[in-house]
Amino acid sequence: MAELVFDWLGARAERYSAVPSLTLCLRISETSGQHVDAIALRCQIRIEPHRRRYSEAEAQRLHDLFGDPSRWADTLKPLQFTTVPVMVPGFTGSTELDLPVPFTYDLQISSTRYFASLDDGEVPLLLLFSGTVFTVADGRLRVEQVPWSKEISCGLPAKVWREAVDAHFPDSAWVTMSRDTLDELMRFKTRHALPTWDATLRALLTHADRYDGPAGVSGDDR
Repeated sequence: MAELVFDWLGARAERYSAVPSLTLCLRISETSGQHVDAIALRCQIRIEPHRRRYSEAEAQRLHDLFGDPSRWADTLKPLQFTTVPVMVPGFTGSTELDLPVPFTYDLQISSTRYFASLDDGEVPLLLLFSGTVFTVADGRLRVEQVPWSKEISCGLPAKVWREAVDAHFPDSAWVTMSRDTLDELMRFKTRHALPTWDATLRALLTHADRYDGPAGVSGDDR
């Protein structure tokens, strides 16, 4: 049976991908001396927020996800980031693997909100491996499962995630909303001759004290 060991080597942002993407750099070693013909590998990636400290500003941004810091002992639970499948070519001894990780920049997604809330430091990740190992012994193909116990705890530099986002959306963020809300924003933008959506939202924030609440705007601005 193949004996696999997984090691974390680092990460980099992909600047020329079609969507925001990271590449996680791994090393896979087979320690029994057996040749591995291929691995159909799956990597589940989780964020483990309890494994790092947060500044006051970061804690304020994370309030929507985890509540007040006084409750974090109960609420700071793992977040699912993504699951990535990849085919690993055959090797003897060890091989280095670039694991491509595309991701969304939708701020409604918990993992994205977590990443975007960090100023610096590392994102604590847990990589959980599964899949199928293909080997040949005595002229026969052997199929084995990657044990569920194979995992790596590692730290992804927050700046690498931000570099991947900025390569596609520099100094920008995505926020989804209903069509009705967008229609109202468009009417407000047109009525006040505001040149951009950024200017529109800044105008609303500047005059926030004139609004009835989150359900709508005051009569003066309709």
